[in-house]
Amino acid sequence: MDNSTKTFLKKIDHYRYMVQKHDAMRVDGLIYIDETLLAVMGTDESIKQVENVACLPGIVRASMAMPDIHWGYGFPIGGVAAFDLADGVVSPGGVGYDIN
Repeated sequence: MDNSTKTFLKKIDHYRYMVQKHDAMRVDGLIYIDETLLAVMGTDESIKQVENVACLPGIVRASMAMPDIHWGYGFPIGGVAAFDLADGVVSPGGVGYDIN
């Protein structure tokens, strides 16, 4: 996790962190992890991927990540996002290329 991400990462409660909307992000990021999991992530780029998903057109409410979050292809593994039917996108990377 780089320093710019740390600047915008705020603890909500024992099990949730928010990446506050900044730069091109259209919504906040919401990550369901505790301090122990956050420390284990270290330099993992998955939180940056949460930020990147939050920049996609038509995203609704938040770019979210569950406790199994780790670096993926496009979306982080454990990432969840909903998109508006009229203005949103469909991203195969959001599901994974291994799911047919």
